[in-house]
Amino acid sequence: MRHAAIWLAALAFGFGGCAGPPPPPAGPTDQLRIVSLNPCSDAILAEIAPGKLVAVSHYSHDPSAGSMPVDRARRWPSTGGSVEEILAMDADMVVASTFLPPATRSALDKLGIPVVTLGMENTVAGSLGQVRKLAAEVGEAQGGEALAHRIEAAIARAAPGEGGASPTTILWQPGGIVPGEGALVVDLMRRLGLRPASATRGLGQGDRLPLEAVLADPPQLLLHAGPSGDEESRTLHHPALRKLAMRRAEFSPQLYFCGGPSLIRAAERLAEIRDEQA
Repeated sequence: MRHAAIWLAALAFGFGGCAGPPPPPAGPTDQLRIVSLNPCSDAILAEIAPGKLVAVSHYSHDPSAGSMPVDRARRWPSTGGSVEEILAMDADMVVASTFLPPATRSALDKLGIPVVTLGMENTVAGSLGQVRKLAAEVGEAQGGEALAHRIEAAIARAAPGEGGASPTTILWQPGGIVPGEGALVVDLMRRLGLRPASATRGLGQGDRLPLEAVLADPPQLLLHAGPSGDEESRTLHHPALRKLAMRRAEFSPQLYFCGGPSLIRAAERLAEIRDEQA
């Protein structure tokens, strides 16, 4: 493989030396071989550059951790993200989260394999910008623009009509935590007419919302994130909650792990829930 000689040389020298990383491999972007190490980039690249994608993260092969349907993700092999795996796949580019281990990033830099990193976006606009930016990086600007327009159109279709339902809403995630202010899913919920309940005011991402706060000021709609664990099940089925006049619905974590194309399915599901028995 093309990178094998570089890999052996790097091992021999222990990735040492003071020289900067070699330049990225030259060549047209239509010949890129991309390894994705992040479930969010997996889903975007599967839409805009399926022919260039040679591996997805292992998360996308796990129904509880991915952001796109597993049967689609399994069209590509998965990777745990080791440098050895990336080299074996003869990658020209790696797309990862900003949490990529520094040692892996350093090794890839020394091997001359460009790395594109994706951070966490907390607004729909930011997510659309991320789609467009990644698409430009991989030479698929037109595909990125098309995907962004599909997302915008799906959200516009799902928006409530004039005088439509606008229930106060809590999204309860496993462990009793809530997305809180500054979360992408909260921005999406607002766009679709789902108003954050007052019990969540002042809470940030990952903060825990106690049962007592919900009982004191219950929402009109309680979304729970998929199958419940023991602790969450006890909370959701607490006798006091059953006495409250509020609707409940399941909202899969697959729909809010990431932005990008996940926003299409998330918008459709939230609109469906909003309009049920409204």
